[in-house]
Amino acid sequence: MTSKRASKSSRSSPPSKGLGALALLGVVCAAAATFVYAQGWTLWYGDAEAHLNIARRIFDSRLTGYHQIGTVWLPLPHVLMLPFVQSDWLWRTGIGGAIPSVLCFVTAGWLLFLAVRRIFASEAAGWAALAAFALNPNALYLQSTPMTEPLALCCAAALLYFCARFRETGSLGDAAAAGAAACCGTLTRYEAWFLLPFAAGFFLLYGGERRWRAAAVFSSLAALGPLYWLAHNLVLYSDPLEFYRGEWSARAIYQRSLDAGQPRYPGDHDWAKAWQYYQAAATLCIGMPLTWLGVAGFAAACVKRAWWAVALLALTPAFYVLSLYSSGTPIYVPQLWPNSWYNTRYGLNALPLAALGVGALTALMPGRLRGALAVLLALAAVSPWVAYPRKETWVCWKESQVNSAGRRAWTREAAAYLKPRYQEGAGIFMGFGDATGILRSAGIPIRESLHQGDLALWDSSAARPDLFLWQEWAIALRGDRVSLALNRMKRGPRRFECVRSYAVKDSPVVEIWRHIQ
Repeated sequence: MTSKRASKSSRSSPPSKGLGALALLGVVCAAAATFVYAQGWTLWYGDAEAHLNIARRIFDSRLTGYHQIGTVWLPLPHVLMLPFVQSDWLWRTGIGGAIPSVLCFVTAGWLLFLAVRRIFASEAAGWAALAAFALNPNALYLQSTPMTEPLALCCAAALLYFCARFRETGSLGDAAAAGAAACCGTLTRYEAWFLLPFAAGFFLLYGGERRWRAAAVFSSLAALGPLYWLAHNLVLYSDPLEFYRGEWSARAIYQRSLDAGQPRYPGDHDWAKAWQYYQAAATLCIGMPLTWLGVAGFAAACVKRAWWAVALLALTPAFYVLSLYSSGTPIYVPQLWPNSWYNTRYGLNALPLAALGVGALTALMPGRLRGALAVLLALAAVSPWVAYPRKETWVCWKESQVNSAGRRAWTREAAAYLKPRYQEGAGIFMGFGDATGILRSAGIPIRESLHQGDLALWDSSAARPDLFLWQEWAIALRGDRVSLALNRMKRGPRRFECVRSYAVKDSPVVEIWRHIQ
């Protein structure tokens, strides 16, 4: 009788009953973000720097406005950063981009806790899943930076939670909330697009007499994200699939790499390797003990009739295996060729699935033993990092360190050179990308530059610098359009000279040019 009452109570408990979990999450995540900032790691990921600067350039550019959202990267993370990066200090420190990440990760953990507690009718199962999820050092590192993964995890957890509610209530309101969560996911990362038809199938399967209406409500809201992004690309770039096949798409970058003689990505049209590389990345991100606990937990979840939750959370890892196979995404891990770190963090998408498995294992135990088992499983999940408490074992930190070493060096040196010499209003001609970090580090507003987000203004200067280039300074990566344009300006009535260049191993040569006549 006690177990049944506990189960019923756990199932029907409102979200407010989980405020203790929310408070603990807030403390842990804020402490992690503070530590990361104190160590100077907030912007080590190149993507973190880029996301921060894309949000900033929307209102801090020569040509401000909506079009600065750009293409390829989805817009919601940048929109959420907007209120924070308007502060010069929050932008220059990177904290303005980290704040939304922390808030999203806290929300993700809380919703996962609520979902697992509801699915398995067990408070202990919710706490076990939360501990496995929120004490992972790779997740805590990423949530301390302006990366998109925390928001993606938040959207996935929200979708799971409202699907769990719908199973009990059959409410169209819960279907609508799930659709809104899915829509936010589709405006954050492309793997959420892959989820939509399967999630719609969930409502058809469990909607009872209202299944068609529930599926229609979910789908009509969830589809708004992809439809908006297709329209955005059509209006601004005259191609609704610009993000997929445009100049800066993953597909085009890969083709340029192949044309330059680079080897094919591991897993390209090879299912075995695609699985091997993703499984290796996932194990590095969540740890071997949690990997095996997750596998055992899948069976436990099915015993508890929660196979639908396993399937829903397994779709994102499945997307990455498919993406590796179709050459859309490369993942490199240190133990497999080419023995480096690249997109290793994508393995973290298996964390919610593994955490669900931990919750399922806890729920299999009799009520009185669940609390003790939850503690043991949580300890097992974090044991790799407790046994070896070194940051080098956090693969996401290691990835950011290795891949940013060159960029951090030339950003620091170029900013130190430019800061005391640049006069407001002189103007800087540059691409956007990594070089924008020089402006942030030097405390120079982005509006002082003419960059690729300025559309025709930038294109005309790159094509005919003799007619349209009036800026005094320029920052180029050797061989890019800016560098090629300035090399044509070494002679003539308006001459430029390369006054500094920075060559760092495994990085492009960075050039600073100045008008000399």
